[in-house]
Amino acid sequence: MGLINRRNLLAAGTAGLAAGCDCGVPDGLPVAAGGGFRERELRMVTTWPKDFPGLGTAATRVADYVTRMTGGAIKIHVYAAGELVGAFDSFDAVSNGSADLYHGAEYYWAGKSQAYPFFTAVPFGMTASEIMGWTEFGGGQALWDELAARFNIKPFAAANTGHQLAGWFKRPINSLEDLKGLKIRMPGVGGEVMRRIGASAVALAGGEIYAALQSGAIDAAEWVGPWNDLAFGFYREAKYYYWPGFHEPGAQCAVGVNLDVWNSFTPAEKAIIEAACHRANHLCLAEFTYYNGVALEQLVKEHGVEVRKMPDDVLAALARESKVVLEEAAARDDITRRVFESYKAALLNMQRWTEISDEAFIEARRTVFSF
Repeated sequence: MGLINRRNLLAAGTAGLAAGCDCGVPDGLPVAAGGGFRERELRMVTTWPKDFPGLGTAATRVADYVTRMTGGAIKIHVYAAGELVGAFDSFDAVSNGSADLYHGAEYYWAGKSQAYPFFTAVPFGMTASEIMGWTEFGGGQALWDELAARFNIKPFAAANTGHQLAGWFKRPINSLEDLKGLKIRMPGVGGEVMRRIGASAVALAGGEIYAALQSGAIDAAEWVGPWNDLAFGFYREAKYYYWPGFHEPGAQCAVGVNLDVWNSFTPAEKAIIEAACHRANHLCLAEFTYYNGVALEQLVKEHGVEVRKMPDDVLAALARESKVVLEEAAARDDITRRVFESYKAALLNMQRWTEISDEAFIEARRTVFSF
């Protein structure tokens, strides 16, 4: 989706003001000249390290687009994890109004509701294009809005990393037994699935992973994919890089806006926030798709990383336990059940198409372009 035409927005806003329409601007707030946008400064907290490529960039892009499309009237200041609040405190900060927006991964908030991970990624779930389809056209956004409103938040998809990998391991994984007792950084539902097959999964913020690998606090870690993983230098501590990423086949990240702040926006301002999130979402997926390929080659050729497929017995066990964990989550409460049912129905509707389009084509393409 492209950016909203700012000239048309300005014309509409000016016409509305001239007609004396009530556009929801509270009394006493300054109005920016020429656009009808109120001058205000907002604070966005994130779950990402400072200036981190891809995910951190997506947060900055949202802020930048909003500023540009409002002619500088609305400025969003972006704070990395730890600058104002800790990475995992971002949700509460926006919920209680001590920050205005967050940019992060919704599965970090599973402690608030087991429905949240479905809006980022669940094991053996939707690819990037599928989760976009469900969110935008399959009823996902309405359920997400309902869930987040309980916490005084309005959510938007605002980044997608595409398919992630299973992670970095200090020792080879040759069978299911090799995962028993393994200490691995893996948040969300994927972490719970790992626990069910005998591993010890922990959730760590991105900036804490390398030190934990280095010290031996963990034996393995997943983060995102080659581009971000290369930037963190995980290959220095763990040489075995495993695929496929069963736990995050298309990880969607989000902007959450404090609901009181959201309701204070005019219709034009709301449209701009939404457009900025859509644009950042599109560019993030494009960026990861390209740079993951570049970084993977560098990891293998320059750093001697061994890229390996998870053994079949491991994948079978992970798939079996994933089904159980997801069904257990759905049984916990009404909102999680309805989110799960909507997610499952949408996935089944799209799955056959994905198989005969993307999956079949990629397999056939190998006869023309191979490495």
